Amino acid sequence: MQNRRQSSLLYGFLFLLCITTHVARADENWNVLPSGSDLLLYESLLEQSSKRYAKRAEEIEATLLSPETARERGERLLENYRKIVGELPQGKTPLNAKVTGLINFLGYRVEKVIFESRPNHHVTAALYVPTTGSGPFPGVVMACGHAATGKGSDLYQKACALLALNGFTVLNYDPISQGERHQMLNAPRHGTTTHCLLNAGSVLVGRSIVGYEVWDGIRSIDYLLSRDEVDKSKPVGMTGNSGGGTQTTFLMALDNRIGPAAPSCYTMGKQRKYETIGPADGCQHLPNEVALGIDMIDYTWMRAPKPTLFLAAEKDFFEFASTRAAAAEAKQLYTLLGKSEQTELVSYAGEHGFAKPLREGATSWMKRWIMNDESPVIEPELNVLDEMEIRASRTGQVVTSFPNEVTVAELNLARARELAEQRRKFWEDNAPQTCLAEVKRLVQVSEKRKETKVREAGMLPRDGYNITKLVIEPQGGIPMPGLLFVPAGDVEAKRQATVYADGRGKTHETVTGGEIEKLLQAGQIVLSIDLRGFGETADQGSRKKFYNREHRVSNVSMHLGRPLLGQRVDDLLTAVDVLSARDDVEEIHVVGSHDAGPVAIHAAAIDDRIASLTVRQSITSWVDDVVANPLAPHLLGHVVPGALLKYDLPDLLTSISPRQVTLLKQP
Repeated sequence: MQNRRQSSLLYGFLFLLCITTHVARADENWNVLPSGSDLLLYESLLEQSSKRYAKRAEEIEATLLSPETARERGERLLENYRKIVGELPQGKTPLNAKVTGLINFLGYRVEKVIFESRPNHHVTAALYVPTTGSGPFPGVVMACGHAATGKGSDLYQKACALLALNGFTVLNYDPISQGERHQMLNAPRHGTTTHCLLNAGSVLVGRSIVGYEVWDGIRSIDYLLSRDEVDKSKPVGMTGNSGGGTQTTFLMALDNRIGPAAPSCYTMGKQRKYETIGPADGCQHLPNEVALGIDMIDYTWMRAPKPTLFLAAEKDFFEFASTRAAAAEAKQLYTLLGKSEQTELVSYAGEHGFAKPLREGATSWMKRWIMNDESPVIEPELNVLDEMEIRASRTGQVVTSFPNEVTVAELNLARARELAEQRRKFWEDNAPQTCLAEVKRLVQVSEKRKETKVREAGMLPRDGYNITKLVIEPQGGIPMPGLLFVPAGDVEAKRQATVYADGRGKTHETVTGGEIEKLLQAGQIVLSIDLRGFGETADQGSRKKFYNREHRVSNVSMHLGRPLLGQRVDDLLTAVDVLSARDDVEEIHVVGSHDAGPVAIHAAAIDDRIASLTVRQSITSWVDDVVANPLAPHLLGHVVPGALLKYDLPDLLTSISPRQVTLLKQP
């Protein structure tokens, strides 16, 4: 009995000692960089973006010398836009349109409409048709902003009704993930949140949420022009506010059937947007836009000198001064082309939203350039339907109204699986080095890393080993903090060494009994690092509604044509360089844990100095873990645009053979 009590006391003491040791270590200052380092990555990306847009400004100055050079630039921009918008359907399929209801008002009627933009991918819409005057009437498409109710928003209903009362047939369609078109009913939020979540899978298969919305817009124009009430001899007008301004901007450059356009509460300088509200959701940007020098106003360059009106709220979070500067650039361009009157800026002293002055401005613009009518437009009191009254589908959601409905998530997954054979043939038909060269091109890994400086920033002594704080400074890059663990003993002995990268930060496994201590007990040297955006440099500025803690740094990286994953691969290989330069290192291994897993997989495939790879608690397939799992948060940092046309992560894991690979899914 006494022995049992003594044993219990001993175990209790040892447990307390262990806890005390753990807490003491946790209380130590493990940071290597000064405070404020969480801003380093985003500020670096902003600087790169600023330099590219400064170069764009020089290009504009050189271009605005003659109408010919201006037109050439617009054509070149359009060609680049067609490349980055991603894969669109090769042909148009039957719309299978039907009208499911009708409501009459004084001067116009509203028809509830459903059609298929792709097979079994339904678009819900409301068609506003004038009931006075003689038809057919000119057509206008109205794109919804990010209102949860889509076409049911009172502001958008009023905009459409005003246009109808002024003699236009108007189609107002729900965007994906809004109104009746929720793509994932169990999503934490719809609209902007779902646009972001779906964009990860879209980009991997060479598509984009912008492209999906563009195609819905193209097919909406097809439906509008199929109606007898629409005058097909006239150009189609387009307008939309906020997210609808986004859709208007992207579509007006791509569809030649659109004449006058009026994007509202959207157009500004992209650089200024990054500096203020950030890159916003997945329907507002495309990979490589910044790399190609494409700014928001450039979508107007692509269609100049077609009539383009910029509508703005002077107290908008889309900074009005930047909107005014963009509109001034358009005016300069149109003046050079001899059509200065075909672009204007209309604003009102209010906040973000399709307010009455902006609705009147959009309607006046359509009348002026489609009807040759400059009479004033004054909006009367207008009827507004509630969400239930305007819905076109049986249940209010297409995913429950149509048993065979195909969502964007399902379209992405089907495409990813279709590409499996293409990926297999790519690796089968080409030499490994050819395949890996393509991988390096896609992720934008540096062909030759620049000189790296390593600076010691302090010591943390331990029994049996020493910890040195390192600042690893790649030339032209952001500093990478590291902790170098070296076992005590023969300083001339050659040892195995491991680069340890953990998405939760370099200190996550430094606890007593952690993975790093196990490696030290095996006699290894360990360099534990914070890849950019992890640990000390983890960005804190992304809005929670996007369900991605790396939302802004991932998106701006893709805009720059440098996926965040590729930048991190450069960091990891720089750490391999640091260990390779040590006289006491014999062989180098890599551990990639959590969000660092895909980085480590790429690094080991690319660099055969890495003797073995261990991947812990990480995704190991873009198809299975990202595209097939669209509700999973925090995945955008793993995304490489168009990668699934050439490879998935298992292809890289196979390429590492015969070197050892260990995959550990569980903690």
